Amino acid sequence: MKRIGLVVAYDGTNYCGWQTQPNGITVQGVLNDTLSELLGEKIETIGASRTDAGVHALGNVAVFDTNTRIPGEKISYALNQRLPEDIRIVKVELVKNGFHARKSAKGKKYEYYIDCRDKPDVFSRRYCYHYPEKLDIEAMRDAVQYLIGPKNFTSFTDDKECKDPIRRITNIKIVSTGEKVRITYYGTGFLYHMVRILTGTLLEIGTGKREASMLPVVIAAEDRSLAGFLAPARGLFLRKVYY
Repeated sequence: MKRIGLVVAYDGTNYCGWQTQPNGITVQGVLNDTLSELLGEKIETIGASRTDAGVHALGNVAVFDTNTRIPGEKISYALNQRLPEDIRIVKVELVKNGFHARKSAKGKKYEYYIDCRDKPDVFSRRYCYHYPEKLDIEAMRDAVQYLIGPKNFTSFTDDKECKDPIRRITNIKIVSTGEKVRITYYGTGFLYHMVRILTGTLLEIGTGKREASMLPVVIAAEDRSLAGFLAPARGLFLRKVYY
């Protein structure tokens, strides 16, 4: 028995998220079924990130155990021949048996894309959030200082049963090209909906609907209702998982 690691890219538009569920098509479900058919054995992958419905990935990581003797490069080629066009295997490699896609991860990088033009870009509409507002980018950047470091992010998750809300954001970069904005989040881990709620909060700061200086109050309150709106899934990409 050996453990194989995959780097997986996918367009999440047509999927009910990463994680297998009984009543919907998921990326993990399609991957498990395709691998099982290809290798002739029951395969259950473990993913680094359980991305939500509609969220995309350029570098999610999955591992699985197998008895196959097929080399990694041939598994990659064969998988990509069988998978739908919106899921692609970027890399395959043999990993140590104790390696865990999620528990071994040291950090993650997410990117959120916003289209600020008056009319939405017809070609990127599935991959960014159309938010036709004039944004004060400097105010948004000023807000970042209040979010860096280990903090209790209960106010920024929709998981009401979360028992471990402490997460550490190491950096947030906001880049504007005038018509489009990219917010990049670096952290040791993120809670359910955390990146999308942070994005909604930063957008409200950018439009003057809330003050950046009040973020410490929002964090200390541990109250979801005090944070910003949940930005749509389509603008979010899991860019990379760090080990």
